[in-house]
Amino acid sequence: MRKVVSILAFLLVLYSCGPARGRYVQITGTAQSVGYAVKFNTNGVTMPVETIRDSVDAILTKIDFTLSGYNKQSLLSLFNDGEVIRPNDLFIEMYGIGYRMWERSGGAVDCAAAPLYDAWGFGFRNSSFPTDEEISALLGKIGQKNLPKELPIAPDGTLDPSCMGNPKLNYNAIAQGYTSDVIARFLYGLGVRDMLVDIGEIWCDGLNPSGEPWAVGVDRPSGEEFKDVWTSEGKPVGITTSGNYRKFYVHDGKKYSHTINPVTGYPVEHSLLSATVVSTVSSAESDAIATWCMVVGLQKAKEIILGDSQLEGYLTYADENGDMKEWISPGFRLRN
Repeated sequence: MRKVVSILAFLLVLYSCGPARGRYVQITGTAQSVGYAVKFNTNGVTMPVETIRDSVDAILTKIDFTLSGYNKQSLLSLFNDGEVIRPNDLFIEMYGIGYRMWERSGGAVDCAAAPLYDAWGFGFRNSSFPTDEEISALLGKIGQKNLPKELPIAPDGTLDPSCMGNPKLNYNAIAQGYTSDVIARFLYGLGVRDMLVDIGEIWCDGLNPSGEPWAVGVDRPSGEEFKDVWTSEGKPVGITTSGNYRKFYVHDGKKYSHTINPVTGYPVEHSLLSATVVSTVSSAESDAIATWCMVVGLQKAKEIILGDSQLEGYLTYADENGDMKEWISPGFRLRN
């Protein structure tokens, strides 16, 4: 999760161009260093839109002060520094999601491997290029494998990291998708049914102001963004893209991507360039599984997507000639 630089929310009113479907509202601003947009139909909603805007602001602020590794006063940062904290509902829920994804992915998604990401310079601290010996030493003492399935919270509600061996957590692989889920959950509680929540990753449900299913452009590594447009068909789904084409550095003439395999300890080296994953479960799941795909590469990514009826995917990869190709699962719906 990136640091929240500012949360400046604005309200725009969007009216339907089709049959009368109520009034649509869009809340926009900046959070987690990216622009966000929350669009929804106010039909049947009694809470004033200004109050909804303020509530979205409050959710984003709470998430930042809970799960951001860049906010030095967040619960996550304090926990990573070895301080006793009083975890809130978001911290506890995120820990559970991270643990389940670690189990499900066979270790490919490991939110307790923060020191490994730091060592490669893609975490919360600057680092020099690690040696093989340093990586080997880290692998022996970090990771979800060394942690309990549930947080050992004391009867007084506090959590002492020393009881867990002072682990370091990093939820970058899930945080933005999870944020979209939390805001969507809030909107569902108000009675909203038509929504698109975009906090860097997306959750959408129902129809847009024109009475059509929500449509999202598919990000592409070539710079030809949004050549293809995915449509939700009006279903509740999360859609997330993860890729190696923006975050990387070159060391001694070799390119190192930001996707680290927490099993091997090294940046991945394969042909998969980006993974766009659709999940009917949650945006957090689509976020984590997109990362999982980027860790394991093209063939295993196909198996992950085709092996789960709640997933669809759009993968871009380089063929043996270096040309960019696409693989699209049967249920990934592109607009004609």
